[in-house]
Amino acid sequence: MDQTECVKLVTSNARAVLRGAALLALTPVKVLLAAAHAIAILAACVGMIFVFPPVFDRSRWMATLARRLAGQWSAAPAAEPYRPRPRPTEPSADGLYRSRYGRPFRSARVPDFQQHSHWIWTDPATWRDIGWLLADPVVGSVIAGLPAALLAYGVASLFLSWQWILGVPAAVAGWLVAPALLRLHGRWTRFMIGPATPAAAARGAAWRRWFGRCLLATLRSAAFLVGSLVALVVLAAAVVVLVFTGPLVAVRLLVAVRPLPDFFRRYAGVPRPYGPAPQTVRTASWWTDFASVSRAYAEDPATWRDLFWLACQPVIGCLLNLPPVALIGYGGWGLFFPSFAMFFGSRPQPFYGELFGSSWLAMTIGLVLVIAGFAATPVIQRLHTRWLTVLLAPTASARLFAEREQLAARVEQLTETRTAATDTQAAELRRIERDLHDGTQARLVAMGMTLGAVEALIDRDPAAAKKLVAQLRETSATALAELRSLVRGIHPPVLAERGLVDAIRAVALDTPLAVRVEADLDGHAEPPLEAAAYFAVVELLTNAVRHSGASEVRIDIEHHDGELRISVRDNGKGGADPDIGTGLRGIQRRLGPFDGRVTVSSPLGGPTLVTLELPCVLFSPRTSTSSETA
Repeated sequence: MDQTECVKLVTSNARAVLRGAALLALTPVKVLLAAAHAIAILAACVGMIFVFPPVFDRSRWMATLARRLAGQWSAAPAAEPYRPRPRPTEPSADGLYRSRYGRPFRSARVPDFQQHSHWIWTDPATWRDIGWLLADPVVGSVIAGLPAALLAYGVASLFLSWQWILGVPAAVAGWLVAPALLRLHGRWTRFMIGPATPAAAARGAAWRRWFGRCLLATLRSAAFLVGSLVALVVLAAAVVVLVFTGPLVAVRLLVAVRPLPDFFRRYAGVPRPYGPAPQTVRTASWWTDFASVSRAYAEDPATWRDLFWLACQPVIGCLLNLPPVALIGYGGWGLFFPSFAMFFGSRPQPFYGELFGSSWLAMTIGLVLVIAGFAATPVIQRLHTRWLTVLLAPTASARLFAEREQLAARVEQLTETRTAATDTQAAELRRIERDLHDGTQARLVAMGMTLGAVEALIDRDPAAAKKLVAQLRETSATALAELRSLVRGIHPPVLAERGLVDAIRAVALDTPLAVRVEADLDGHAEPPLEAAAYFAVVELLTNAVRHSGASEVRIDIEHHDGELRISVRDNGKGGADPDIGTGLRGIQRRLGPFDGRVTVSSPLGGPTLVTLELPCVLFSPRTSTSSETA
């Protein structure tokens, strides 16, 4: 080995030792970041889910730095494993920003935060970074800092005459293995926070699904255990009320605590079995009213099934949910108490601080108990769900009663919409008759009288007869225009020929406002539904012209998930209220036979947004013009 190679070897070894020491110096920062993540996750477990995303965002630089140093110092490059950041939320057709759950907002701040939080929580690289922060202070710091520690021990042993025999070999060993350990540290970093292989990603997804199921089942077991104890308290109160006041008051108490069994039904996926609430008939005596309602509740079999459930749930619920919760709680105590005791330098106590004289054995048994309780909770929850289904689910008679109630409500709704449709049709017929009688019929009578006058004057005063013929021509043109207007009011020809979109665009061209129509339809709906939607939009445009004071109107037409959605938005003064105007109520009555919905958002000062939603199926498309601006 020549002199140049010796210099390179010494330089590389010295560089490896210094780099390992630098990586070791980052350990306190990693410990602090791991503690911050643990606190943020605990805060999320109690409902403050908004704490974790900012904490992780502000600590991602450490993992990025570790990957860069692994590539530069250890020849183990690792690419960024994070998923692409979500794009900013774009406004929808109605000008509002919608979150990933469909809720509208006036600004993009909340939807953007929800998307960002979902991106962080669901990215596997997030949890790999957290696992690395927890493990690297122990594993990575030992690998990277061992050469520097051996070299420091060797240098210090030179000043201790009785230890130099061990110190010098340790320093030489640390000097020689420093490059290899630095490369090993780079591979460790790449393994922990580098991009995962497809097989590793699949295994990680399976483990995350298992962990999520077990964690959710554990939380439910704890909630059900608390709920079972609450059921015991409610049962004791019901017994006391029954003994001292009578069954009528006890029944009302059972009705008042129905949210408790509903809590268990909601998590078990069981529908509510109760019948409709009895109607209160006001009499001179309050006790008579109270007793009549209580007897009606007592006739509901679900009330007494709730009482039986209150008697059984404290026993069954505790027997099922207490063992896994106790295993996790007791095992966690045995896992963490000895580690905290040793960390603070105190001597572990026999109360699970040590087991057979060994704290390490106590922590091992605690870990086994936590894993056992954690893995048993999904099985326990399946058993508990079956128990709740047997006792809290509606009986066959209750389901039949609920179906009859739903059918009766649907029949009542259809009766109301049929009545509204009949009234609307009669009103339209009266309007057509009135328009024909007062307009076209009167002009035709006048034309007949004018023709008689022309017949009398044509021989003796041709000039006067020509004037009457000119007036007759103008009257006929006016009558024809009125007939065309009347026909358009019944069913516009453009609606029958070109469809809903072009009919609305034709109306927009005749509206004295700047109206923009944007449509995304792949076909056409049934003609009656298109007619109802068309006249509803015409009514909204008329309201905008007459009452809103707007200068611009935007109409968006789209079909999504089997529903036709039309949004009409103007920049007027707002204040539209269906309760104080007949136009919007007329639109609701017009769309009622088609199960249509009308949503109005019109704060004072504007803007006004009216959304029409009609369930429908589109058929083959008609030929339509392109989007245009009127």
